[in-house]
Amino acid sequence: MERKRILIVDDDLGPARLLKLNLEETGCYEARVEPMAEDAVAAAREFEPHLVLLDVFMPRMPGGNVAAAFEADPTLKHIPVVFLTAAVQKHQVDEHEGVISNHPCLAKPASLDEIVRCIELNLSRKFERPPFRMHMLPKVVDNE
Repeated sequence: MERKRILIVDDDLGPARLLKLNLEETGCYEARVEPMAEDAVAAAREFEPHLVLLDVFMPRMPGGNVAAAFEADPTLKHIPVVFLTAAVQKHQVDEHEGVISNHPCLAKPASLDEIVRCIELNLSRKFERPPFRMHMLPKVVDNE
């Protein structure tokens, strides 16, 4: 069985590397961590992922811009991009039926089971999405 390649684009290296290890321990995935958002497109061209897990808030280049770069690239636009981010809370993701800014989304922290379910769902479906727009991200809600 071919292991699916998952590219994790996140500048928070500790949790990203842990996620990589946990995904690989399932035996179903090969994962790579790219901590530099501006290098995500080059990493995707080299690694040829089946799916990208993408943080939203990263230095130098926000995840929304990375998603837009994937959509603009004819060789990458077919790759599902899933936002895995603390920019939204779980209830916001649930209110939007798991889709934020036309992309599947998981709120951090997410369990490995939630992440695997999301990966499998998005690997199994083919969908067209309108172009990403930064204004479509919901505002972050304070816990106060």
